[in-house]
Order: sequence, then structure tokens, then C-alpha cells
Amino acid sequence: MDYQTTVSNKEATTKKEKRKKNTIYDQKPTPAFVGASWASLFVGTIAFCIGLWNADMLLNEKGYYFTILLFGLFSVISVQKAVRDKLEGIEVTQMYYSISWATTVISIVLLIIGLWNADLELSEKGFYGISFMLSIYAAIAVQKNTRDIAYIERNQKEKDLF
Repeated sequence: MDYQTTVSNKEATTKKEKRKKNTIYDQKPTPAFVGASWASLFVGTIAFCIGLWNADMLLNEKGYYFTILLFGLFSVISVQKAVRDKLEGIEVTQMYYSISWATTVISIVLLIIGLWNADLELSEKGFYGISFMLSIYAAIAVQKNTRDIAYIERNQKEKDLF
């Protein structure tokens, strides 16, 4: 007997399209993950700021590193928003998307350049680098959790209306 073991391209495409259309995101992030994300954001950001406060560097150097922290946090939130908007079918211009990614990379590069040229101990440089990366990762997670919860609650309200 000759059994067909492959699926035609047309059938495979329609099955994928059906799966894609029927995808429902209804799993809220767990309270533990939401709490861990917020805690990581606060720990990373506050540790970075305490390190700056106690650092033996000029005020303009402290301002530079603090500005890089704020710039990095805003940039990654903007990237996460643009990525999520695209996923949800909200129009995002390529210009905004590109600028969001560029500013994120620029903030990381500026921190690396600043730390590379700083007159700090290697352990201090590592501290600032790690607390910065923890902060920007946590900012992405907090933004994602916020969007997930809002999306699920909005869909739940729409479902309850019908």
C-alpha cells in the first residue's frame, strides 16, 4: 500500500494560518514573576544609584552614569513597547522601531566606553555593568508584565460583554 506521508503545501499553510489566527494569550504572569521583576528593577536601579552616591568621582561623572541609566531604561521600555505593538497588530513605523533599538545599543555602548575609560577598580566597573544590565532587563520584564496583564484584562472584559 502506498500511503501519502507528506502534506501538500496548501494544506500546511492553511493549518498554520488557522493556528496563528486562533492563538489566544490568556495566561497572566504569575504574581511571583511580577514581584520578582519589580524587585529586580528596584534592586538594580537603587544599587546603581547607591554606588554612584558613594563613588569617589566628580559630580559630572556621576551625572553621566546616572543619565546613561535613565537613557537605557527608557530605551529598553521603548523597544519592548514597539515589539509588543507589532505583535498585537498595532502599527509601528520602522523609523521608531529602529530608533528604539539604536538608542538601546547606544546606551549600552556609552556605559561600556565610560567604564572602560574610568579610573575605577575592576570590581567597581563590574558592579556598575551588572547593576545596569539587571536594571534594563528588569525594565523589559516589568513592561512585558504590564502589557500582558492589560491585554488579558481587556480581552476578558470584551469576552464578558458578549
